[in-house]
Amino acid sequence: MMSAPGYQGTVEVGELSAAEVPEAIGVLARGMRDNPLHVAAFGVDPERRRRRLERFFRAFFKVMKAQTPLAAHDGRMIVGVTGIAPPGSCQPAILDELRLLPTVLAMGPATSARMMRWVGAWAAHDPREPHSHLGPLAVDAHLQGRGIGTRILAEYCARLDRSGEMAYLETDKPINVRIYERHGFRVIAEERVIGVPNWFMRRDPGGGGG
Repeated sequence: MMSAPGYQGTVEVGELSAAEVPEAIGVLARGMRDNPLHVAAFGVDPERRRRRLERFFRAFFKVMKAQTPLAAHDGRMIVGVTGIAPPGSCQPAILDELRLLPTVLAMGPATSARMMRWVGAWAAHDPREPHSHLGPLAVDAHLQGRGIGTRILAEYCARLDRSGEMAYLETDKPINVRIYERHGFRVIAEERVIGVPNWFMRRDPGGGGG
């Protein structure tokens, strides 16, 4: 265990257990509620965005069973979490897409159309070579900016270096680009997705960090 800089608690990063997934979904929904892409997709009402993200992440973890998430714990409390798709598992199979579709369609025609354009744009950038796919990644809303996300990234990148895997991610926040770059990621493409700037980043094996 080690303390995250600027955070008063003690953070330990490790695997997320199946029993902790419901709590982790709440952390993700609160932590990512105000991301620019989610505002564009789900609208200006913050509580509405939180509920829709919670609904989507619930379906995501139920369908994408290959995920190997990491969580930052302060005691028994989850303070940050990231999804990790192992090589060959980040794009849903046809059957998985069908399982996710009712959740997307239930959000209404306008929102579901925006989500489909968003997911399609991300899928078009996904590397063809085997890679570990990072995301979603969030720290609970009231704890952001205290180094917890950096602890999660440090553990993730240490595991990548041990396994020799290439990693890939997408982000819609400029501040995140700088954080990821400090951990060895580099921007390989940029695109506006449903009107929001997005950055696509990869980290080669042994990418190191600052």
